[in-house]
Amino acid sequence: MPRSRAATPGEPPAGFRISRDLPLGRHPLLAAFPDLDQLPTASRLVVDEVARTKLFDATCVEIVDQDAWMYVSPWKVPPGAGGQWKPVVTPEGADCIVIGESHLRESPPLTLFMDIFHEMCHLLQRARGLELWDRRYNYAQRPTEVEAYQFVVDEARRLKVGDAVLRDYLKVEWIDDTEFHQLLDAVGVPAE
Repeated sequence: MPRSRAATPGEPPAGFRISRDLPLGRHPLLAAFPDLDQLPTASRLVVDEVARTKLFDATCVEIVDQDAWMYVSPWKVPPGAGGQWKPVVTPEGADCIVIGESHLRESPPLTLFMDIFHEMCHLLQRARGLELWDRRYNYAQRPTEVEAYQFVVDEARRLKVGDAVLRDYLKVEWIDDTEFHQLLDAVGVPAE
């Protein structure tokens, strides 16, 4: 999903790597982000080492030639999807994160770090039976989004990322100013 985000300053943790030259198509998660499962952030996301290994080994990424950032590939097209978003659908039970080619190749490392862990949160939520595209809530108040953004905001703060950078990261083009301020409030980032 496209964002109108400027380059995000700041650095991901040491050891975060990106394989920016992977061709279009489906690849293991760890081919796109080598040793992602070894980062302290991965241990905080999934404490149990066996469960963490299983999740990171079973997850794939699909690099697409679309104007997209990242999203969890749905098992069926979500209600209300349409317009510009034509989601890649994977078979039920398969975990795949879709990544726009230009996002993988050009976005700042910190942005990719935050995005991939945001999407990993969504995979865990779906495994718990939560609806990722619950239309009862606007995007900024959807519990799954708030939880995933809270996780990456907390991780960014561990890296000493400032509030201005976090505001830039959270300003996604598919929400209006009211929703943006709701999201800032929900994850504890001051508006200014």
